[in-house]
Amino acid sequence: MRTNWIAILLLMAGYAAAADKVQLTLDWKPEPEFGGFYAAQQNGSFTKHNLDVTIKSAGEGAPTWQLVATGKTLFATTAADQVLIARSQDADVVALFAVYQTFPQGIMVHKSRGFSSIDDVFKNSGTLAAEDDTWLHFCLNKFPSPKVKITSYSGGIAAFLAKPDYSQQCFVTSEPILATNQGGDPQTFLIADAGYNPYTTVVITKSQTLHDNPAIVKEMIAACREGWQAYLDDPKPANAVMGQLNSDMDAPTFAAAAAAQKPLIETSKTPLGTMTAARWEELANQLVGLKVIDHAPPPTDCFTNGDTSP
Repeated sequence: MRTNWIAILLLMAGYAAAADKVQLTLDWKPEPEFGGFYAAQQNGSFTKHNLDVTIKSAGEGAPTWQLVATGKTLFATTAADQVLIARSQDADVVALFAVYQTFPQGIMVHKSRGFSSIDDVFKNSGTLAAEDDTWLHFCLNKFPSPKVKITSYSGGIAAFLAKPDYSQQCFVTSEPILATNQGGDPQTFLIADAGYNPYTTVVITKSQTLHDNPAIVKEMIAACREGWQAYLDDPKPANAVMGQLNSDMDAPTFAAAAAAQKPLIETSKTPLGTMTAARWEELANQLVGLKVIDHAPPPTDCFTNGDTSP
């Protein structure tokens, strides 16, 4: 009955215009890193802001910024470094709302090894399983001549549980929780602590959309902020919705992941989802230094916090 009251109140207020139908395409499957979006759908925040939002999961490694740039979806999620890569290729994408203020990527090691910082991973022998990603290049640049043997990462935690000198990439909301549940002794070092800290789970759209439909963009940002605040306050309702869509994760793991990510999302300094030009400029310069992109675009071209000025 609660959701019906929203519709009634909107009608009483003379909200005659039909809701704008839009799609939000996720770059992974329904998990807590997207909980606030499902909360906005579940609790009526999208409806309150006159949005009829369809949430679609594009799956692992989905080229979401390409889908936005080519007009196949109005909104999508990606990471800040992907936005910079997209813009370096003349793709018309801009960031609107950044869920993770701290990069949730990490390296998971065995606590029994006694490591005290992320550089211990690289200056000691053993194995590190990781994808050939930008964060790894950053770490290898910062911690040169590593003693650890770096191998490809094929997913899962079986090798980690079986080998005491084995380390692997992880999201703090995923593999460490699974390893703990299976009797492991995981310890996690955030890549952000090494100095590479791109905004993550970033809602993007086209710059053209900012200019042509500024009202929709403002309402989308506001609804996302409300949905994420609701999820941080109480993740259970949205977790139940996502659990119906993702049977690979059980309810206790949903709850543990939601708790683990909370300090990476909330800050005492800025409203939820807010981004700064300084962070974008630093990241762009890092990518130039790593030769991922040729030049650093103006940071204010990369994002908006709701003023619809890309």
